[in-house]
Amino acid sequence: MRDQCKILDCTIRDGGLVNNWDFSVEFVRDLYNGLNEAGVEYMEIGYKNSPKLLKGADSGPWRFLDENFLKEVIPEKKRTKLSALVDIGRVDENDILPREQSMLDLIRVACYIKDVDKALELVRQFHEKGYETSLNIMALSHVLEHDLVEAFAEIAQSPVDIVYIVDSYGSMDYKDIEHLADKFGQMLPGKQLGVHTHNNMQLAFSNTLAAKNKGVVYLDSSVYGMGRAAGNCPTELLVSHLKNPNYRLRPVLDIIEKHMLAMRQKWEWGYIIPYMISGTLNEHPRVAMALRDSERKDCFVEFYDTLTSPEPAGVK
Repeated sequence: MRDQCKILDCTIRDGGLVNNWDFSVEFVRDLYNGLNEAGVEYMEIGYKNSPKLLKGADSGPWRFLDENFLKEVIPEKKRTKLSALVDIGRVDENDILPREQSMLDLIRVACYIKDVDKALELVRQFHEKGYETSLNIMALSHVLEHDLVEAFAEIAQSPVDIVYIVDSYGSMDYKDIEHLADKFGQMLPGKQLGVHTHNNMQLAFSNTLAAKNKGVVYLDSSVYGMGRAAGNCPTELLVSHLKNPNYRLRPVLDIIEKHMLAMRQKWEWGYIIPYMISGTLNEHPRVAMALRDSERKDCFVEFYDTLTSPEPAGVK
């Protein structure tokens, strides 16, 4: 039977957390054309945050997407739809054009559980402007179940199209994903579900498949796994594994060969021991990213001891 899921490639948006969104126009254009040829349904081309609300003037243009710029990058829109992600408090909704004037099809709103109400207000506004919408609840591995159930009551009454299970810390296994997929499905029967995984413990692909087998439709991925810290579920694995006659692996391999082998030499992402440690301990990957940016980047034992010490650093 054909898989009914849809792939959303977030190489530019999540991968930009690795290189400060320093992607060339040539690469992004080639990526869009390659993903379209591969049959991938969505490409997340960056953030639609507002520069006046967020420091980052030195970031590449994919962090603060401009509609006129997007039209230059992708002069011909093809079957692959475009999405962008916004963060609570970092987007001015007045900067978002009506859907018919925009290159974007889907706007995803990311938030922590405490800000679900604010996120749903943004969702409402984007929905009224004609966009497909999603709510991405981050750091679910730190969310208490009763807080989640309380949030579901608001989400169920909202116009949001897709609700995401997000393994921000790469700390979940298939049992966690299956439990959340069941819970989301039971409490949000009118919503489609998505999943976004990180590869700290080399479980991103299997966790994504576990979600798919529970009826989750939208599967996040990135080419060559490029994403923050340990990266994401690789697009090439999903394209080659899922049963869909529209999917073709060769165009994704061409992107990797033409662009990403050299990028991987310049920027670091993927399964690395400090990211494994932070994932195992359900810690935010920023601690491991800081280590990898220091002179002691390969001091794995010291890093592990620091994170597992019962005493604060410097206290004896």
